[in-house]
Amino acid sequence: MTLPRTIARVLLGLVLVLAGTGHLTFARQSFQAQVPPWLPFDADFVVLASGVVEIALGLALLLVRRRRVLVGIVVAAFFVAVFPGNVSQLVTRTPAFGLETDAARAIRLVFQPLLVLWALWSTGVLAAWNARRRRPRE
Repeated sequence: MTLPRTIARVLLGLVLVLAGTGHLTFARQSFQAQVPPWLPFDADFVVLASGVVEIALGLALLLVRRRRVLVGIVVAAFFVAVFPGNVSQLVTRTPAFGLETDAARAIRLVFQPLLVLWALWSTGVLAAWNARRRRPRE
């Protein structure tokens, strides 16, 4: 693992632990605003559950070594799974996290794929995938 990837992975892990902590404490109401109204679960339950998951994923990014590629895939999948909440926030025009305009909420949508790429790159998923593609076929 290269130093830039390690730094990126550690930073992402810390961001996830902080965000997960926010789900459980200081930003709980803001996160509730992102829960799509069509979800068949209580918004507070979704926020608490996703907060626990974010903390676990952040800790996995920081601590797991042997299954780092798997962790990267799971983190990327998590970012894909929460994307509908971001879309819902735009569609329903729900202000949260200082995103008061449709333009701000739309710009935020662009960053979700970047988080997916960040998870895949920093954990070596992309490198493993490229190495596998280059291997001669049997």
